[in-house]
Amino acid sequence: MKNYIELTEKALKDFLPNSDCREKVLIDSMNYSLEAGGKRVRPRLVFEFNALCNGKEAAAVPFACAVEMIHTYSLIHDDLPCMDDDDLRRGKPSNHKAFGEDIALLAGDALLTLAFEVLSSEKAVKLAGEKACCTAVNTLAKYAGATGMVGGQVIDLISENTNAPIEVLREMDSKKTACLIKAACELGCISAGADSDKIKAASLYGESIGIAFQIQDDILDAVSSVEELGKPIGSDNENGKSTYVSLLGIEKCKELVDELTQAAIDSLSAFDSDASQLKEYALQLAKRNK
Repeated sequence: MKNYIELTEKALKDFLPNSDCREKVLIDSMNYSLEAGGKRVRPRLVFEFNALCNGKEAAAVPFACAVEMIHTYSLIHDDLPCMDDDDLRRGKPSNHKAFGEDIALLAGDALLTLAFEVLSSEKAVKLAGEKACCTAVNTLAKYAGATGMVGGQVIDLISENTNAPIEVLREMDSKKTACLIKAACELGCISAGADSDKIKAASLYGESIGIAFQIQDDILDAVSSVEELGKPIGSDNENGKSTYVSLLGIEKCKELVDELTQAAIDSLSAFDSDASQLKEYALQLAKRNK
């Protein structure tokens, strides 16, 4: 299997602006969160679906990096005192604890805009084609914006201390978590010039593992320690937010993760090529312990 983490991290460094400038602290703040590691789930999905559609790996690189930049900006903003107010991310101080709230906010803004700069760059157009880049920009903007990830964050905020029912939780997580995972799957297909049927199948895979991913997060939040996860636990309970575990219990949540994982695997039947890597990855994400 390709080392997509190494490929992604090298490319992310290449796309970052040079830090030899007056605004060096901003570039350092952006890099601080970009190089913090993590599972790189979204870039890997871009590469996996690109390969499944027989695309050129090089064409997927700017698409994968753009999705990861959006994800990273969302984590920086999510940790801010006005949002979840978390001091720890991936085992080290959150961006605003390292650089201050003002620079952290601007670093998130800069990563958001850099993502679209990368997607629409001359290099991306040369590698993937103008049509693919335009489609990718539109897709990522839709899934990251007001009716996607940002909208999900708003539902999260206004649901504090409301004991939100399961249908609200499902909509919130579909937007807040699954949308960007769907975007990654679709962008992988788009970078390879795949047809609409394959893009729809990839979207279903992303929706299914995205919700499963969030439910598994809720399970881990209930049974793990700060040291194991590398981030605070129990903040949802402290903020009066409903979770899958609080509404359904751990055993029912485990059943849902299995059902959604199977739905993701079933969606791969739309592809002619060997999808074993993506089947295995869906199972791996469902059984992760951090």
